[in-house]
Amino acid sequence: MGLTIAYIDGQTPLSDEEKEGLRIPSITTREELDEFEQLNIEKAIQWTLGKKLKAEQLFTEKFIRDLHKRMYGEVWKWAGDFRKSEKNIGIKSYLIPTQLKQLLDDALFWVQNNTYEPEELAIQFKHRLVSIHCFANGNGRHSRLIADLIMEKLYNNKFFSWGSANLVKATETRNNYIQAVRKADNHDIQPLIAFAKS
Repeated sequence: MGLTIAYIDGQTPLSDEEKEGLRIPSITTREELDEFEQLNIEKAIQWTLGKKLKAEQLFTEKFIRDLHKRMYGEVWKWAGDFRKSEKNIGIKSYLIPTQLKQLLDDALFWVQNNTYEPEELAIQFKHRLVSIHCFANGNGRHSRLIADLIMEKLYNNKFFSWGSANLVKATETRNNYIQAVRKADNHDIQPLIAFAKS
């Protein structure tokens, strides 16, 4: 029968080849997929608990990829691998390694030079990471978790609340999130910072 996904605003469609990477053939709907992905994400969050991470460890390609694999590896065979297909958002796939390296270098500089307040640094990083769109799926959830880890591991602050809602489902809160991301696309980061704290 295969996986049938009804996409909502801001979600990145999967190619047929990417859908073939599904590890659980019994999943046929978006709701089932969301449920299995969420269980996998919760295991990834557990993995981060108690981990001491310095900026030099967090801002590496290895950590970016390892975290994605931890979040989605039980659901998708390609979890942790950079996407090879072009998407409705994000840069050209062949540019991902160099653009990510530039972002990681920038982030280390920001931390070492106190370029931004912690909240702005975390959200600037999250936004640029999701704009690169490293992976076939899960970029928003992955970038939000990394922003949370920046706050917790580097600055001993609480995770963001992200509107205190499930941002995978089509809700008013998700619409507000997508609008804030689009404002950040136009160099206005403040609404996204405000949303993350709401």
